[in-house]
Amino acid sequence: MNEVSHRRIKTNGIWVHIAEQGRGPLVLLLHGFPEIWYSWRHQISFLANHGYHVVAPDLRGYGDSDSPLSPSSYTFMHYVGDIIGLLDHLGEQQAFVVGHDVGAAIAWHLSLFRPERVKASINLGVAYFDRNPNAKLGESLIRTFGDGFYISQFQEPGRAERAFARYDYLTVIKKFLLITQTDNLIAPPGMEIIDYLGTPSRLPPWITEEELQVYADKFQESGFTGALNYYRALDLNWELTAPWQGSKIRVPVKFMVGENDIGFDINGIRQYIEGNIFRNLIPDLEVVMLDGHHYLQQEKHQQVSEEILSFLAKFPAE
Repeated sequence: MNEVSHRRIKTNGIWVHIAEQGRGPLVLLLHGFPEIWYSWRHQISFLANHGYHVVAPDLRGYGDSDSPLSPSSYTFMHYVGDIIGLLDHLGEQQAFVVGHDVGAAIAWHLSLFRPERVKASINLGVAYFDRNPNAKLGESLIRTFGDGFYISQFQEPGRAERAFARYDYLTVIKKFLLITQTDNLIAPPGMEIIDYLGTPSRLPPWITEEELQVYADKFQESGFTGALNYYRALDLNWELTAPWQGSKIRVPVKFMVGENDIGFDINGIRQYIEGNIFRNLIPDLEVVMLDGHHYLQQEKHQQVSEEILSFLAKFPAE
């Protein structure tokens, strides 16, 4: 299997598109916002060429996967159910799971809910936090960061879609994927986050106009609502995850983050991932900080690919 192949499979009541390549132990690659399977294009071929069966789905709501209409269909229970159904379809009891951004949040909860299906996990950009019993996540973010915070705006159905529609799809993709600011994504009062984000006049060396157009074309087909519904289910997630309050992640984990990621220093993320609370929640943990921004698997694709491979190599095939 020298090329990436594509198919759609039925899992958890929806059709999910997957890109796959290679033979060997299964590695699942879960993308973030606003992305599709294509964000892992570098890692797919790299890992396949090193003896792994690599599968990168479009998450529900994205790309060529189904997009259920209701935001209540985008809880962690749904995403994890999609992944479990995918594993069952592929005939695999366990997989290595790699997640970035939204995909990292899903990977954390897959490891939390169904650790017996995860051989090990590698997560990028979004750390694991224990559930706060005193405040719903969505409401807490609005109280903490205000209405200008991007997640605050994303939670209101239709709001971000109307704002995004003032731009062509390629510009929207550029505004997110090419972010280099390290402070929080908070628009000034009365402004939408998409208007606040700049559009770089020059592309960085790690991505081309043609590659960005792949995302733009796919979101022009699918729209953004399915992707945004993840954020509209945050408070429902808070209610559903109550039984796991205080639970630890019981699978081996490698966590990677860019030192110039959004809010990494200003929100105390650096101190958190270097501190005892994070390590107590994840007893078998390795942390790697890279000189990069949020979309590490693209910006630093060779380094990320090698970091993934070095971690996978610790778990020889049975």
